[in-house]
Amino acid sequence: MTDARNHTPIDEAARPRAVLCAVQVQGVSDEDHESSLAELGRLVHTLGYVVIGTISQKRASPANDAVLGEGKLKELAHFTGGPGKVTKNIPRKKSKLDLDDAEDDAHKSAGELAREAMREAREEHLKPLPEDQRAQFVIVDNEVSPSQLKNLESAAGVEVMDRAGVIVEIFHRHARTREARLQVEIARLKYLAPRLRLTRKASERTGAGIGAKGVGETSHELDKRRIRDRIAELSRELEEIAASAGERRARRADQLKVALVGYTNAGKSSLMRALTGSEVLVEDKLFATLDTTVRTLQPEGVPRVLVSDTVGFIKKLPHDLVASFRSTLDEAHEASLLLFVADAADKTFRSQLAVTREVIGEIGAADITAQLILNKTDKLTPHELMALRAEYPHALFLSTRSPADIQRLKDFIAKHFDGGMTETELRVPYAKSALIGDIRRALKVLAEDSDEDGMILKVRGPADAVARVQQKLGGG
Repeated sequence: MTDARNHTPIDEAARPRAVLCAVQVQGVSDEDHESSLAELGRLVHTLGYVVIGTISQKRASPANDAVLGEGKLKELAHFTGGPGKVTKNIPRKKSKLDLDDAEDDAHKSAGELAREAMREAREEHLKPLPEDQRAQFVIVDNEVSPSQLKNLESAAGVEVMDRAGVIVEIFHRHARTREARLQVEIARLKYLAPRLRLTRKASERTGAGIGAKGVGETSHELDKRRIRDRIAELSRELEEIAASAGERRARRADQLKVALVGYTNAGKSSLMRALTGSEVLVEDKLFATLDTTVRTLQPEGVPRVLVSDTVGFIKKLPHDLVASFRSTLDEAHEASLLLFVADAADKTFRSQLAVTREVIGEIGAADITAQLILNKTDKLTPHELMALRAEYPHALFLSTRSPADIQRLKDFIAKHFDGGMTETELRVPYAKSALIGDIRRALKVLAEDSDEDGMILKVRGPADAVARVQQKLGGG
């Protein structure tokens, strides 16, 4: 394994160790629960951590003091070396029973003694791992409240992160452009704000001074205010970048646009490279792509078709990340055709498709024409492929490694847009001859002529693009 940032080898033994925890709540099937845990493991692996154990428990809900029950907390302590229970820092007084254990043992039945022996054997099995093998992190698949986080850390004795925190951290590490970094930082601050720990006494007050709101404000309140101010500052900067991106999209309004959308690691970037010949980043990891890339479909035609690769989706994607990346996802909102890309070799792709459709609905793009692309068919057996073809008769099945498959997809895109084309004749006065360059870029010129008033062009192109050109020609 290598560090993705500088390609240097990583010592496997030096990688942080983590233990996964999850509560299977009522109504969630075993298959969905196991799928979610497996996905969490991949997320943790993307962070560079090694998973050394998994603890799962069925409960009505995870909404108790420390997410897990008492027995599972002791099991967790086996991996972390923690106390295995929520400590309240209140010393317990010894009772008479504690002092007279030996005497009480003499009165216990053989059955009671046998059960105690079994319990002691279990506890012996759950003794903490050697220090150099313990987990430094506990990762919880469920959403964890600030109080649960505090209690679970108390029982585990190590840092605890929930699924949302892991995703935010991955986004933070993978963001490359200024826009992506701003988007992630806003989401990160919103995630951290309610989880601020009171490192000083709640009664500690700050004095007036630079950055202080006034006498009587606690340090905790001051930290939260600073976070709010920073979020406001980042949001203003992001709005300026989003406005520039909106202007760029407006300049591409006359062009045909295809957006690749789908679950993270479904193969969108590989498909983008195959369709456009661009050197976009392709990695077998979650959230390798955070920035929207727009390239021209190759070979370039007239009118040309733009293809955009968007950030991948995932189950339980933090709402603040969806909100922060809304400007990036606007590329999907502005598209003429959405290609829903799914990894056909992944047994859970159906639920992944449901997540993709849900997010697309959230950004208001549900009414855009969409086509399902079942990718990575080279990893399927002939029987599996046949079954999927029967289940999804209208899907396009392909492997990005097959040139023939990619050509079929290009033909599909061309045919799709051809159905919305219209032919018309445009008269371009010599006084507006500067528009001819725009016309040639937006529309296909089938024939041209001229007279004493100007150029006469027979064109073919999207109806809305033709209408915009006619509007420009009809203006004063």
